[in-house]
Amino acid sequence: MTQNDSAKAMLMMIVAMLFLPGIDTIAKWLSGSIAAGQVTWSRFFFQILFMAPLLLRTRGPWLTSLLYLHALRGAFIAFATLFFFSGLKYLPIADAISIFFIEPLLVTLMSAVFLGEKVGWRRFCAISIGLLGALIIIRPSFAEVGWPVLLPVGAAVCFSFYILLTRKLVQTEDPIRLQFLAGIFGFIVMSMALIYGTEYQVQVITAVWPSTFEWLLLGGLGLIATVAHLLVANAFRLASVGTLAPFQYVEIIGATFLGYVFFDDFPDTITWLGISIIISSGIYVFRRESFLAEEKKV
Repeated sequence: MTQNDSAKAMLMMIVAMLFLPGIDTIAKWLSGSIAAGQVTWSRFFFQILFMAPLLLRTRGPWLTSLLYLHALRGAFIAFATLFFFSGLKYLPIADAISIFFIEPLLVTLMSAVFLGEKVGWRRFCAISIGLLGALIIIRPSFAEVGWPVLLPVGAAVCFSFYILLTRKLVQTEDPIRLQFLAGIFGFIVMSMALIYGTEYQVQVITAVWPSTFEWLLLGGLGLIATVAHLLVANAFRLASVGTLAPFQYVEIIGATFLGYVFFDDFPDTITWLGISIIISSGIYVFRRESFLAEEKKV
């Protein structure tokens, strides 16, 4: 990795993190007329369309013995997206994203439980403090909106499992095919959910026919998701996780700006305190993991 590669990777990561809140803004904007399940379905539908031309660049077999893991990975990202979009109906964008950012801390814990990775007392303390930061944000919000405040927590749990499967599959799979298969299986899961929800009138997964403008917004959401995630994938090709991971918190800046412009939402002092604790804990965990990884190489 050259210094130029590192600079390119950091720039791509920052741009991606500033773009990603656009997905949440559109989802929140549509939450009054289109169910979160249908917005989630649209995200995968348009992702498949936009990524299809890139498949010509992929190599290797599609039907492998690990296809079931791709299906499981697609289901986890589908439910993570559904939970998060559902939460946006009740929470400011910045609050929802801040709560969701317990995900890196959960990934570290799950790596110890499911992959047997060692988590020392320093990281365990940092994780505990980070979760405390999430509780600081959740507590006053819970008093206002009730249980929906936990939806970003559910999204973080599902996304953590998605990341664990990604770590396993990325060792042998082409990144473009990996992302495309996640979209295919996410689309299948959400299609089945919409059929069931529409038949039995389950509000969060009931389908309606969008207006032309709503279709344009849903297409824009899919485009942002595709471009941003490809930027992230290419950034991690050029630089290490330890270098890039702290930049994911730039997403809170974009979320705060868009939330204020479109919905007049701005985090209060207590929320900023919780955000600061989560960010500090997350960056410490990333740096600690990078340090330990470098030690193993020596």
